[in-house]
Amino acid sequence: MERVVLVTGASGGVGLALCQRLLEEDGRIHLCIACRSEQKSEATRDLILATHPTAQVSTVDVDLGSLASILRAARELRCRFQRLDFVYLNAGIMPNPHVNFKALWHGLLTGKVLHMLTTAEGIMTQTDRLNGDGLQEVFATNLFGHFILVRQLQSLLCGNEKPSRLIWTSSSNARESAFSLSDYQHAKGQESYSSSKYATDLTSVVLNRKFNNQGLYSSVVCPGLVMSNMTYRILPIFLWKLLMPIMWLIRFFAKTYTLSPYNGAEAHVWLFKQKPEYLDSLVKYHSCTSGLGKCYVEPRKMDVDEDIAEKFYQTLLELEEQTLEKYRDLLD
Repeated sequence: MERVVLVTGASGGVGLALCQRLLEEDGRIHLCIACRSEQKSEATRDLILATHPTAQVSTVDVDLGSLASILRAARELRCRFQRLDFVYLNAGIMPNPHVNFKALWHGLLTGKVLHMLTTAEGIMTQTDRLNGDGLQEVFATNLFGHFILVRQLQSLLCGNEKPSRLIWTSSSNARESAFSLSDYQHAKGQESYSSSKYATDLTSVVLNRKFNNQGLYSSVVCPGLVMSNMTYRILPIFLWKLLMPIMWLIRFFAKTYTLSPYNGAEAHVWLFKQKPEYLDSLVKYHSCTSGLGKCYVEPRKMDVDEDIAEKFYQTLLELEEQTLEKYRDLLD
């Protein structure tokens, strides 16, 4: 039987490029694309079928920032499929990003500018807000919504004849310094994106502990710096056009400047071809591109505290119980 692959955030950027590349790798897969609305889902499906007319592509509508939407989508997927072989947890948001030009100038003077440009450490801030479920929007969309989705799809992911895979899109911006267990939703800070991505790394580590013996494996990837709708919101378009020659030059020194969504999906596709039993659960797989444009994958050990990861996972379980209480009618 064909492998079933679910991709969230499939309507653009790395998600769309990933869908195209997966079908290039194996045209026999059943690709299920998850987007926020029916309009986006159908438009994305049409776009994919234009280049892969014989592909099996289905859609599911899910807003990762809405628990009700997630529960409805999970129920639909459980009715439609008997198993899921791959789930790419790729959807994410970075609302109202701001560049701290003062910090960037200081990095230039202190020789730390290359590090800052490759990790956004100290130069990127976001303004977060509460969503309709009373959760911080970035935390809910980037991490918790995916966590609930995985929990609701557990019957399709565990106990299959072959291993099932979770592949999370993390970031080089995932930093321990931006995350606090006492403020895990990052309500008090200005680096909600970084916090949510570090929380992603923590979650993946514990999922492997809990579910490897049931045939479910979790990995995290970093797509590098990709020019996408999310990136273009940081600065005006005309500035990006002026900066692009400089960014191409920087790529000779910063291999994580993948720039295109196609290059950014390199690690995602590489993991599609690996046996999960031989992967290191404490490693993040980075998409890299050489100055001459060659794509490759670089494994890097994650800076995660495994005890904090375990405590955070228990916190997520407690939050799950609290927040799903009012959605009992959507639970089986």
